[in-house]
Amino acid sequence: MPRVKGGTVTRRRRKKVIKLAKGYFGSKHTLYKVANQQVMKSYMYAYRDRRQKKRDFRKLWITRINAAARMNGLSYSRLMHGLKLAGIEVNRKMLADLAISDEKAFTQLADTAKSKLDS
Repeated sequence: MPRVKGGTVTRRRRKKVIKLAKGYFGSKHTLYKVANQQVMKSYMYAYRDRRQKKRDFRKLWITRINAAARMNGLSYSRLMHGLKLAGIEVNRKMLADLAISDEKAFTQLADTAKSKLDS
């Protein structure tokens, strides 16, 4: 059986990887071997960071809520505990948005939490 030359298929596969590596620094966007390694690493980073993004946003929301809670004389944990005792179920994303955009509404929530903690 004669040998089959795979030139066009190989070239197409390599060009696909080089296209994915567009914008990378140095030989990472020109040499196939290095580009392939970097593209695989980039896929790993993308997979990991899709999960990490959720953690980062939760951290940001908690930081914002804590800052607003302290302006109302509460710590973050006491605010959250007071809201739970009051039966108010507002997620952290919405609380952080209230803390930034509507300070009066956040103050009302903080006062409610305070009153439940005292009683």
